[in-house]
Amino acid sequence: MRRLLPALVITLAPATLLAQSDLSGDWQATVHFLGSTQYGLVHLEQTGEKVTGTISGTKIECQLQSNVCAGTVREGDDPPNGTIRMTLKSGEIHAEGSDTDGPFDFVARRPVAPSGTPRTHQFIPTKFYNYFSSKFEPVLHVSPGDTIETWSVDAGGFDATGTRRSPGGNPLTGPFYVDGAWPGDTLVVKLNRVRLTRDTAVSGDQIVPSALGPGYYRSLKFDEKFSSDWTLDRVAGVARLTKPSEHLKNYTVPLKPMLGCIAVAPPQEMSFRSGYLGAWGGNMDFNQLGEGTTIYLPVMHPGALLFLGDGHAAQGDGELTGDALETSMEFSVTVELIKNKNVTQPRAENAQFRMASGIANSVQEALQQATTNLSRWLADDYKLTPNEVAVVLGTAIQYQIAEVVDPLVHVVAKIDKKALAGLPQ
Repeated sequence: MRRLLPALVITLAPATLLAQSDLSGDWQATVHFLGSTQYGLVHLEQTGEKVTGTISGTKIECQLQSNVCAGTVREGDDPPNGTIRMTLKSGEIHAEGSDTDGPFDFVARRPVAPSGTPRTHQFIPTKFYNYFSSKFEPVLHVSPGDTIETWSVDAGGFDATGTRRSPGGNPLTGPFYVDGAWPGDTLVVKLNRVRLTRDTAVSGDQIVPSALGPGYYRSLKFDEKFSSDWTLDRVAGVARLTKPSEHLKNYTVPLKPMLGCIAVAPPQEMSFRSGYLGAWGGNMDFNQLGEGTTIYLPVMHPGALLFLGDGHAAQGDGELTGDALETSMEFSVTVELIKNKNVTQPRAENAQFRMASGIANSVQEALQQATTNLSRWLADDYKLTPNEVAVVLGTAIQYQIAEVVDPLVHVVAKIDKKALAGLPQ
């Protein structure tokens, strides 16, 4: 079994204990192979006692007797190179076998059907995580179309009352399990409401060294007594330094609440600190991830496992001082699924823009990924040829450096929807 099982197609004969309607349709398989856990889709049909199937080029041949199908596996048209035994019980398929690469097993279950009428869940967090990981038990199961109303502490772990609820480092609310989400799907997260829950924030007060010329940075003389505590005037919609310096007495910043962390669980057995980011989202710190924005993330584990947190009252591009206006936040999100279609990097859209992320080790590499991400998005949705994509992006693309202070760089390629208005979909 050399590769992940994206699709297993098996043909089964009617058996005494199992009616045809019990087996036909789609199944989801959790596969264990060489110490790793992988996921695949299974589609079943019944055509006779002989059972045939394929697993990413690996062919299965077995004979069904009662509820057990035992036989062989082989690569392409080669002779058989292993065995397989599939047992049908309790509405599940339990399989085990081996080939020249070693033993494998999997369990296949039917997809969970949506609950029906969308529901709104009020969730009060009592525990916060400092890792993006698939190892945490879900705090809540929701269905596609459901809305979650909840809140987060600030990056330091303080809640709306200023009480410390968690160690610092971007404590996360969640994870939320989306029933029916499966690797190969796309999770859609709609930010319906993102609001401040207190009138104070704190930010960094020094530009990070990676964003400055080294000679200039070494020449700077920072005032260690400078205060970057902020007062948030939610009525006027602005932030002011609580103890401003002489030149910043009249300096104000428009409030634009956003969530720095939006993510699904990373792939395989990976776990990352909540300051990290990647293809699964994470600490993206993109200042457009606020109210009215929809985010698209690749599902990498059953249920997706959605994490949210790291509220900012406002932030310039790049989060240049290492900490934006960090504060606690309450928010409402609606989750949806796009089945059997997977994005490779995060995407987002609001009323004005389509926005495609690139997350990598350098600005150049992140820009390449962002441009590729947006190119694929337009090609898929508008059926544009490579030349047509080049003309559209060459005349209308915009770039935004979303994050430069975390372990990876985040660049966003975006396009105004007005530029796409004349294109047929």
